[in-house]
Amino acid sequence: MPRPAKLPKEQVDSWVAAHPPWAADGEASLSRTYTFPSFSAALGFVVRVGLLAERRDHHPDIDLRWGRVQLTWATHDAGGITALDVELAGASDDLYDGAKE
Repeated sequence: MPRPAKLPKEQVDSWVAAHPPWAADGEASLSRTYTFPSFSAALGFVVRVGLLAERRDHHPDIDLRWGRVQLTWATHDAGGITALDVELAGASDDLYDGAKE
């Protein structure tokens, strides 16, 4: 399956503005830090994101710490942020919102 093309900077900036606390590293990647009450809650979130990533064959960089997870989405072969990254960033937020309920 071909990867989507890199999004224009204006489109990335617009998405980030509408989805705080996501941040763009220029046109290279999207990052967000999630907080949790415990290591096990953070780990559970990482597992759910990992399963999502496997289903879509697109994997984020993940930094797991006690009560904190940072996700970074990028499409390296496209040279930056694509529609797939934006989609999976939104799906990550949905998983996080579901974990809090």
